[in-house]
Amino acid sequence: MGDVYFYHLTRRPLEAVLPDLLARSLARGWQVALRGTDAGRMAWLDERLWLEPADGFLPHGLAGGPHDAMQPVLLTTEPAMPNGAACLMAVDGAEVSGEEVGALDRVCILFDGNDDAALARARAQWKALTGAGCAAKYWSEESGRWEMKAEAGG
Repeated sequence: MGDVYFYHLTRRPLEAVLPDLLARSLARGWQVALRGTDAGRMAWLDERLWLEPADGFLPHGLAGGPHDAMQPVLLTTEPAMPNGAACLMAVDGAEVSGEEVGALDRVCILFDGNDDAALARARAQWKALTGAGCAAKYWSEESGRWEMKAEAGG
């Protein structure tokens, strides 16, 4: 069973945090599904990921193309992960089930700490997933670097 990591973004926006987290996941040998809730937002993130990192290349694609199964990082709004993802990154309050956490190596839930609705959604996801028996870790960047602040379940 995988773990679910909650990333509380307080200092940098999602598009600044994603390239590093995605690169770390790829370095572990994981295919990644990046799940959002709005196709327009996912297209916007797709454009941003072509610009970062400035000194490298982050291979990825937007779902709905002919090569979805071959994408190391697949941006989607759907629950299906045709690229065989071992890691799911959920943004903008995208749904994640306890069954998914159990079937994957890692699930990451990234949420904007400056948005009250996003905070409430993340709290509800924490409660639901730990209640389903998932091991969860809460990470904050409040100090300027990622620090684990809480751990539950498992």
